[in-house]
Amino acid sequence: MCVVSLAVSIIIMDATIVNVILPVLIQDLSLSVSEAEWANSIYALVFAALLITVGRMGDLYGRRRLLLIGVVIFVVASGIAAVAQDGTLLLTGRLLQGVGGAMILPSTLSTVNALFTGRERGIAFAIWGSTIGGMAAVGPLLGGWLATDFSWHWAFLINVPIGILIVVGTLLWVPETRDPAAERGVDIAGITLSVVGLSAIVFGLIEGQRYGWWRIQDAPRIADWTWPWSVSPVPFAFALGVIAMVTFVVVERTRGARGLPVLLDLALLRIRSLRYGAIAALIVALGEFGMLFALPLYVQGALGFSPLSTGFLILALAIGTFLISGGTAQLAAKLGSRSVVRLGLLLEVIAVAGLAFSISLTANAWTLAAWLFLYGVGVGLATAQLTNVIMVDVPVAQSGQASGLQSTVRQLGSALGIAILGTVLVTSLATATASNLSNVDGVDSSSQEQFVAVVKQSAGAAIPQLDSLPGATPEVRAAAEEAMVTAARITTFSASGVLLVGLLATMGLPATDPRRDEEAALRAKAGELPAGT
Repeated sequence: MCVVSLAVSIIIMDATIVNVILPVLIQDLSLSVSEAEWANSIYALVFAALLITVGRMGDLYGRRRLLLIGVVIFVVASGIAAVAQDGTLLLTGRLLQGVGGAMILPSTLSTVNALFTGRERGIAFAIWGSTIGGMAAVGPLLGGWLATDFSWHWAFLINVPIGILIVVGTLLWVPETRDPAAERGVDIAGITLSVVGLSAIVFGLIEGQRYGWWRIQDAPRIADWTWPWSVSPVPFAFALGVIAMVTFVVVERTRGARGLPVLLDLALLRIRSLRYGAIAALIVALGEFGMLFALPLYVQGALGFSPLSTGFLILALAIGTFLISGGTAQLAAKLGSRSVVRLGLLLEVIAVAGLAFSISLTANAWTLAAWLFLYGVGVGLATAQLTNVIMVDVPVAQSGQASGLQSTVRQLGSALGIAILGTVLVTSLATATASNLSNVDGVDSSSQEQFVAVVKQSAGAAIPQLDSLPGATPEVRAAAEEAMVTAARITTFSASGVLLVGLLATMGLPATDPRRDEEAALRAKAGELPAGT
């Protein structure tokens, strides 16, 4: 379990660590705007697109083998990113990190699902889920510390010794598991359609704010080629993604009916806990990642926090998650996993709403940290046990498929959160900035448009340096800071509302109690589907 947790830790940290070191990367490597944006996007894009495929590969050819290959690829990719001297090599490293990460995440979850039953199963899922929630918060702190006191290179190099430890630990202590009854053979059509479909959808979600959701705002450029149409590429990406995924479902059903190997057994969706748990996981990830996207922009743009200070603030979330993880299994034993999920989500809703009420230009860091701590407790309860609920009725032989599916759903939810709540943040920020600047004396319409554009394009990150622009005054910066407060409050309230919808979505989850959880786990271990699913 230590080895599995360490493997999960490095891929989750690298999903968030670049947010903090990106300004340094832009300066040191002379990154273009496009390269800077893709430094984060390409990792998430490749990661989400491959999860279902590599999860199935683990079922067929061995989950430990997939974990080892994924860690090796991730370590090599980290070394490439660490020694990068330009944007091209950096993006190559980040792309390969996404490939390795996509192999690691489902292989660790399906390994946990295969090896643990009964009470130990709940504890194992609690550790796995808490690691994800906690390390997402540790990433910004680690990145800020390394970039401030050492060098951004160490944000990637640190993965090399950790990866070596994981490889050694996996060889020594992680047993191999696979699906011995699975039909051998590769579903080329399913793999192609799933990769194309998921890539296109995630691309649209990530890049919609940049390129425009319909009309072109910033034409994509590749070398000397520039997007030639007035319509953004985003609607084309969504159309391609939807067509590919609909075709994927048809192809998988047809192949399954003919007895041919499939990438994803759609019969898994008949399992009620998996079906409704995946819906809840998508909505919860939407709210969680949307909030975590907005909060650092607010504390740095409006309160003037440094990246390192922001990391320390978000560390409160990780502390809450790690502290509650030790008692999650005991709570599940008394209340049942479904009740623990609901309790965790309720705490998340309360904490995020409390954050929204606390947002102001004079907000106290300790107050914000207290709400984040409570939010972390909710994450520690909800995330771990939601994973348990999703996987508890899944036959072990198909755990790679199911873990890949639920991980993909979470990735789509996180991309949706950043896309939807990011749009809410940027739109409300631009509107509030324009409104506030209209009340500032001495700012003409041309200057106002320039200041609004700077604030909007940076999502508020440029506010601390706004008064250094030609024609800007301290009053202009103050107007933008007030706008950031307004936008952050609206976005955070929206995140709280989304999490409330996630809580309501858990009403579809089947009732659980400790005995049912243990019996279902034992039946799944034997490869049986419970009655009534």
